[in-house]
Amino acid sequence: MGAADATPAAPLEAPFVDFQDVWLAYNEELLRANHFAVEAIDLKVMRGEFIAIVGPSGCGKSTFMKLATGLRMTSRGNIRIDGAPVTGPLKISGMAFQAPSLLPWRTTVDNVLLPLEIVEPYRSSFKAKRKDYVERARKLLQKVGLAGYEDKFPWQLSGGMQQRASICRALIHEPKMLLLDEPFGALDAFTREDLWCILRDLHAEQQFNVILVTHDLRESAFLADTVYVMSKSPGRFVVKREIDLPRPRELELTYTKEFTDIVLELRGHIGAIRNTGIGATSGAVA
Repeated sequence: MGAADATPAAPLEAPFVDFQDVWLAYNEELLRANHFAVEAIDLKVMRGEFIAIVGPSGCGKSTFMKLATGLRMTSRGNIRIDGAPVTGPLKISGMAFQAPSLLPWRTTVDNVLLPLEIVEPYRSSFKAKRKDYVERARKLLQKVGLAGYEDKFPWQLSGGMQQRASICRALIHEPKMLLLDEPFGALDAFTREDLWCILRDLHAEQQFNVILVTHDLRESAFLADTVYVMSKSPGRFVVKREIDLPRPRELELTYTKEFTDIVLELRGHIGAIRNTGIGATSGAVA
């Protein structure tokens, strides 16, 4: 085929999250001493992808989350999210943590509505559109199994119910990215698995990006498209493990050999890091 007949290559899709050689020291003194919390972070996450980050305690997982939300600026390197450089707190993200932190004087639905009251462009139109926003919040609460609890107060909800409400609060403004920092760590095993399935279904339906920080290797393998393992502090990604299990994933999958082999592999990497301070697979991250 001649050169004139060649079909031009389609442009590659730009990553939704793009960390380019990112380093962070928490203050100028630590920076001068070359004492970093995270170092040499290179990461590209495509639109709609669900990633999980695991690693030993104190390795920098939560620091990474602060960088991804714009709550911390880099000491070196650049971060682009949704095509734009990160220069401050992101409005396109929602966050949920291990502690639900619901306001005790507000009902469940009013707790969920909170971001719409404080984040633009919703804030300026909140009073005028309150009825529509309340309807949106109630529908979201119904999706996560909280129908009938919309007008209850946090002290009337179980821990699992509070965490469901917290996830709804993180999603009410329809963010492009959801960041979860050990969101299910304080819950019992059955409640935790219920919430895995709720998160799985919400992600499948809405296709927002997810960054999940967790110590639970089963959780990471069940939910994520890709799992990253961080080294000891200063944290860097030393293993990238793509989870090529078909979706939708049911809980029964977690009892198969295929699944447990992945969990054991991840456990082996973290065990090597705890014992030696390096990854079990040197230079494994692309």
